[in-house]
Amino acid sequence: MSSYADLLRTRGVARIIAAQLTARFPFGMLSLAFLLHIEHTWDSYGVAGLVLAALSIGQAIAGPLTSRLMGRLGIRPVIIVTMIVCAIGIAVIALVRLPVPAAMAVAFIAGLATPPVQPAVRTIYPKLVNSRQLTPLFSLDASAQEIIWVLGPVIATVAATQVSTVAGILLAVAFLVVGGTWFVASPEVGRVRIPRSRRKLGVVLKKPAVLLATVVGFLLIAACAAIEAGVVATFGEGGLEAGLVLAVFSVGSLVGGLSFGHRPIGPWALALRMGVVFVGTALAAVWLNVWWLGALLFLAGVGIAPALAVMFAIVSSSVKFSDTAEAYGWVGTGQLIGAAVGSAVAGFLIDGVGPTGAFLAAAGIALLGFLVPAFGRRWHPDLRGREAGPIPDTEPVSVTS
Repeated sequence: MSSYADLLRTRGVARIIAAQLTARFPFGMLSLAFLLHIEHTWDSYGVAGLVLAALSIGQAIAGPLTSRLMGRLGIRPVIIVTMIVCAIGIAVIALVRLPVPAAMAVAFIAGLATPPVQPAVRTIYPKLVNSRQLTPLFSLDASAQEIIWVLGPVIATVAATQVSTVAGILLAVAFLVVGGTWFVASPEVGRVRIPRSRRKLGVVLKKPAVLLATVVGFLLIAACAAIEAGVVATFGEGGLEAGLVLAVFSVGSLVGGLSFGHRPIGPWALALRMGVVFVGTALAAVWLNVWWLGALLFLAGVGIAPALAVMFAIVSSSVKFSDTAEAYGWVGTGQLIGAAVGSAVAGFLIDGVGPTGAFLAAAGIALLGFLVPAFGRRWHPDLRGREAGPIPDTEPVSVTS
């Protein structure tokens, strides 16, 4: 813990972590808030899954595109414009009863305009600390973001059940605007200029570590999305159990990140962490009792933040600084497509066979999440004794004789 305390005392680190967490906080609320609001409106988890899938697909397409735009236009202009458009789209879904195709279209547009805060901040991190501190900072970031998933579902559930489902979504909009404004106003954002990438869009995916992180991120978040839908379907929209169980799930991730996220990263690191997620998820599917689910999802959660920290570190160590934003954009895209697939598959399985189907799907996806890095470990950089900082960009220097 002393290493994390030292990081937080480093100038600008605590401020930028707090600002980006606030800006991203709505996305810990929106999945559950949308699920409750749309299921309440259309009486179908399948429709809710489709709207969430449209949102996630829009976010997935936007990820690498808006990340590259930050290299051309700057971080602040891109985040300000996308924040405004995204907030309007989300508010429309809350306030206007639309036909299902129209709701999906608006959700898709809101997803396209999701502010690229996550790739921005992970590109900024190497400029705030030395390379020795970077892996612990990624771990701290992955752990701290679990605050989003601990408090977000609880706040969304309380607002939706005690006030209205509309209030839950509008509260998320408020967090988006306040947090996004705080983030772009932070001096650390203004001091970092992302170099314009000289590569074509998508070339960074040829880096094996980036592709590995993208695929495993897809599987990890798909499993988490299926778990979330299964928990909500198990306990219904009328009580607090769903939000509390999901909060325990995220507390497990927070504990895992702080306890194990700073450990040396070897070739088996990602597979071992995903193995923990699989074991906890598979056992959770056995009995849909609130105490059993809470305990086993806590165990599954222990692997999540450490797995994410490994993904961030192997990407950072494998690409040039000018490509880091796009690389993290692709990793985010993989995760968002995973959220879309997990939500849609779980929604239809819940309508067809009940909540157990969602947990079985999550366990199967998590098993793939273990097998892919296990068989692909030769693509996994061995960072034991190595720095996790990005490769410096170099350019020819003109010399006068």
